[in-house]
Amino acid sequence: MSFINWVDERFPATKVWNEHLAEYYAPKNFNFWYFFGSLAILMLVNQILTGVWLAMSYKPDADLAFGSVEYIMRDVEWGWLIRYMHSTGASFFFIVIYLHMFRGMMYGSYKGPRELLWIIGMIIYVAMMATAFMGYLLPWGQMSFWGAQVIVNLFSAVPFVGEELGIFIRGDFVISDATLNRFFSLHFLLPFVLVGLVFVHIVALHKVGSNNPDGIEIKKNKDENGIPRDGIPFHPYYSVKDIMGVVGFLIIFSLALFFAPEMGGYFIEHPNFEPANPLKTPEHIAPVWYFTPYYAILRAIPSVMGSAFPGVVAMGAAIVCFFFLPWLDKSPVKSMRYKGPIQKAALGIFCVVFCVLGVLGVMPSTPGLTLLAQVCTFIYFAYFLLMPWYSKIDKTKPVPERLT
Repeated sequence: MSFINWVDERFPATKVWNEHLAEYYAPKNFNFWYFFGSLAILMLVNQILTGVWLAMSYKPDADLAFGSVEYIMRDVEWGWLIRYMHSTGASFFFIVIYLHMFRGMMYGSYKGPRELLWIIGMIIYVAMMATAFMGYLLPWGQMSFWGAQVIVNLFSAVPFVGEELGIFIRGDFVISDATLNRFFSLHFLLPFVLVGLVFVHIVALHKVGSNNPDGIEIKKNKDENGIPRDGIPFHPYYSVKDIMGVVGFLIIFSLALFFAPEMGGYFIEHPNFEPANPLKTPEHIAPVWYFTPYYAILRAIPSVMGSAFPGVVAMGAAIVCFFFLPWLDKSPVKSMRYKGPIQKAALGIFCVVFCVLGVLGVMPSTPGLTLLAQVCTFIYFAYFLLMPWYSKIDKTKPVPERLT
C-alpha cells in the first residue's frame, strides 16, 4: 500500500482506476453487441505492435519495397506470422468497427446526449480508412499500385484544383517512389493519431455514460448514495465479460490467420503477390473489401463530360451521411427494441444494401451490375434523406422506466 500511496501522491492512478473502471457504472443489460468496443481497442493495439515490428525490416523504396516484404515473409524469424497478423488484422479491425457501428445504429447510440461521442467515433472511422489506404500501397504489389493509382486519380477529378491536388498527394506526376515514402510516413503516424482519438472517444463515453439495448439513461435513476440502480461496476463484471469475448474472437481470428490469411483474395488480392508494374494494368482493379461499398457507389454515378467528379462527391457524401444521424433520426425513442416496423425494416434494408454494394465493388463492371449498383445507391441515400420523415411517423412502443 505504501508504494500505491507514493504513486497516488504524484499521479492519480487510483482515482483514474476508480473513475473509469472500478466505480464506472455501466448498464447491467449489456449483450453480445457490446463486445466490439473492447475488440476494436485490441485490434488497434495489434496493428500498432505488428506495424512497428514490420517497419524494422520494410524498405519504403520503389525498387526494394516488394522485395523487403518477401524478405519478411521468407527470411525474417516469424516474419510471415507478423505480416499476416497485420494484414489479416486490418480486415478484422474493419469487421469489428462495422459491427460496432451497426450496434450504435441499432440501439440509437448516436442520439442525445451522445451526439459528440458519435461524431468522434466517425472521425476515428475516417482516420482508419485513411490509414488503411496509405498502408494498401506499401506492399508495392500489382493491386496495391494500381488500386492506389485509381483512388489517387479520383482527387484529380475535383474541379479547378484537381490536378494540383493529385500531384500534392502523390508527390509526383505519377505513383512513384515519392508517393511510397510519404504514404509510409503517414501510415506510421496515423495509428498514433488514432490512439489519441480513441482516448477522446472513451473520455466522452464516460462523461455521458454508456448506452444500452433499452436506450434508457441509467444516470436518471440513482439510489441515496448516487449509484445508478440499473448499473453495475465495469470492473470486475464487464472486464471479465470482455475477456471472454476476446478469447472467442481470438479463436476466430487465429483460424483465419493460420488457415486462410488471404481469405480467397479478399484480404490480400492475388495480383498483390506480383511486383508492381506501371506498364501492365491488371484485368480488374478494385480496392480491398472494406472500401468496396463506397467504390461501388463511385462507379454507379455516371461521369459528366468525362469527369468522375459526381461519383467522387457521391462517395464522400455516403460517408458524411453518418455524421448527421443524430439529427436525422426524429424518433422519440433510442433503441430499435421500441421503434416501429418502418424503422426496423429501413435499417435491415440498409444493411443488406451496404453488403450488396460491397460485393458489387469487387466485381467487374457490367451494364446489369451497374444498374443494380445504381438502385442500391438510391436506397442507400434514401435511408438517410428520408429518415426525418419515416422516423417521425413510425409508431413506437412505450419504453420501460427501468432496464429489462
